[in-house]
Amino acid sequence: MTVGAWRDDRIGSALRGENPAVMRRLESGFAVIGDVQFLPGYSVLLTDDPAVRRLSELPRSGRLAFLADMDRLGEAVELACRRVEPGFRRVNLEILGNADGFLHAHVWPRYDWEPAELVRLPVWLYPRGMWGEERHALGARHEPLREAIGEELDRLSGRGMPTAPPGDG
Repeated sequence: MTVGAWRDDRIGSALRGENPAVMRRLESGFAVIGDVQFLPGYSVLLTDDPAVRRLSELPRSGRLAFLADMDRLGEAVELACRRVEPGFRRVNLEILGNADGFLHAHVWPRYDWEPAELVRLPVWLYPRGMWGEERHALGARHEPLREAIGEELDRLSGRGMPTAPPGDG
């Protein structure tokens, strides 16, 4: 697969182990770090079935699994960003599906340092130019935050979680 070609088939490339944005495999799909990082920690939950276009197309158990994974990714982003990124404010979760035709959920960390005119608005109202600026493109400088999110996902799933001594809990 050529460099960047995974973007043309995000789910298929994740299923084949060729999507470099994948942080972890979850029950219903893949936790991936976003292509743009003007809000550091931006992540996406991708369904593991490219034919699924809407949450309502899944059976109830599949819907609940996707929503639980979205919640877990949101919590992992919150915990990691709170620890690693100064000025963390909150996480916004969105299932839209207007541009990409497959089921996915956006996890947007929000920060106190965002411009006053934008901090309370949907992230989609950020100037279009910010979305394509090289300085905001996913790169090696985002690796510490990416690793922190992955570690939180592991901890929240019970992998690598410290065991409490008997009687504590």
